[in-house]
Amino acid sequence: MQEMNLDWWRGALIYQIYPRSFMDSNQDGIGDLPGITAKLDYISSLNVDAIWLSPFFTSPMKDFGYDVSNYRDVAPMFGTLEDFDRLLAGAHERNIKVIIDQVLSHTSDQHPWFEESRQSSDNPKSDWFVWADSLPDGTPPNNWLSVFGGSAWTWDSRRRQYYLHNFLASQPDLNFHNPAVVEQLLSDVEFWLKRGVDGFRLDTANFYYHDQQLRNNPANEKVSNGSIGVRLDNPYAYQSHVYDKSRPENLGFLRKLRTLLDQYPGTTTVGEVGCDRSLETMADYTAGGDKLHMAYSFDLLTEQKDATFIRHTIESIESQLRDGWPCWSIGNHDVQRVASRWAQGSPSDKQSILMMALQLSLRGSFCIYQGEELGLTEAELELEELQDPYGIAFWPEFKGRDGCRTPHPWQEDQLNAGFSEVKPWLPVPAEHYKASVSHQDTDPHSVLNAYRSFAAWRRGFPTLIKGDIQFLDAPENCLMFLRTTGEQKMLVAINLTDSPRSLSLPAGFHAEQQILDQFQAKIADHQFHLQALDAGFALLTPAEQE
Repeated sequence: MQEMNLDWWRGALIYQIYPRSFMDSNQDGIGDLPGITAKLDYISSLNVDAIWLSPFFTSPMKDFGYDVSNYRDVAPMFGTLEDFDRLLAGAHERNIKVIIDQVLSHTSDQHPWFEESRQSSDNPKSDWFVWADSLPDGTPPNNWLSVFGGSAWTWDSRRRQYYLHNFLASQPDLNFHNPAVVEQLLSDVEFWLKRGVDGFRLDTANFYYHDQQLRNNPANEKVSNGSIGVRLDNPYAYQSHVYDKSRPENLGFLRKLRTLLDQYPGTTTVGEVGCDRSLETMADYTAGGDKLHMAYSFDLLTEQKDATFIRHTIESIESQLRDGWPCWSIGNHDVQRVASRWAQGSPSDKQSILMMALQLSLRGSFCIYQGEELGLTEAELELEELQDPYGIAFWPEFKGRDGCRTPHPWQEDQLNAGFSEVKPWLPVPAEHYKASVSHQDTDPHSVLNAYRSFAAWRRGFPTLIKGDIQFLDAPENCLMFLRTTGEQKMLVAINLTDSPRSLSLPAGFHAEQQILDQFQAKIADHQFHLQALDAGFALLTPAEQE
């Protein structure tokens, strides 16, 4: 019997699926679980190790599933529990792990727990959420702000108190200081473990606990686009969020969660960390082997993309991580698509392929967001087309998250690119038809086939899966680093510029170049000669072993 690989998640390639936008099987304009099941062969062709499903739980969909009203059931628009079981079984048949989102920091205001909690201050669920009296003048208890704009407190006339919500007013925060809440949430997590899931992506993993004294946040002395990804037109950026999130008590809950997962060998967690000290927090949350298995931040989900920034970000986490493990993402359902965000001039397939190779060569695990493998660009939508309350609130300076959530294009010559036969919940941009799966599938030079072949090639090198990383000096806006494990050393050279560059190889080594069809790099005169937006890979051996 084959031994179970309990740490399969180290170096894993995880494909994020946004169910609403992946594939519509029942022709209602919204993607669903059977639609994902029908596309498992496509997902398998990407040579990924796991899929991460954004929330599909029962929800009024005020924040498109990140407002859960039942942690143990499937929203009817997405299918049924039986549909989920079929998806899980189909993925496992193809050796694909399944990670599901868990939105534990808050519920929907339509969750039965909150509906009971808001009835009175002395019912059994009265302190399951964060309630507080007003200040003497009737204003909110403190200065905490919502990520989505305005105060983080909303008045409830029945209780004559304010309740806390770090996001929408329809997403009240659970009170993790109440042991009964923690016990219930762990039970809800175990419901899915018993069902056979392989792990959890933890939404807003640093938001669980709040300061019980409700102290005011201080002003942010270094106002900038913070790691949470908020913009300067959002007042949230002007506070230092030391009391409303990232509290030390969070570590205790993460240890309890890890204890539960350790009872189900081979399962994993990846936490989303958005805060001003995100890299330090990632290290705290993953160190010691008793909390999260891995975590990712917003630090590579920014508009910054130059080599200095990337190297600094990676080296910063490596210097603090100790025995922890990072998970890198350059795109997801909350930020502008990377093909547009990191474009140098006009977005290009060549650049998409290079960014993929860079990301998948770093030390860590990786989340790639559906459509990245097609090089999809950000959709430009009109105000009347928007569905995202975040974008509607901050239009036109910020257009929200709908531009990265448009339907996955499957067939170039079909209505709505084969996603649905009826009008979809968001439109399919005209330019996405020629980026469709059918258009790219048989083109050996397409972004899609570059992802497929690079992911398959990477699997053959343990050093790219679990090896250490060490950056070497390189010309401006170029990167060169070593991945090392045991006796194997892989040199990676990246040229982010739009002109050729030559990078000197490390002294004392013989370089055996790895030829990949997607790149034009050549080794000559002990240098890597890279074309514009090019990458090179070489196995190194000590020169005396030639």
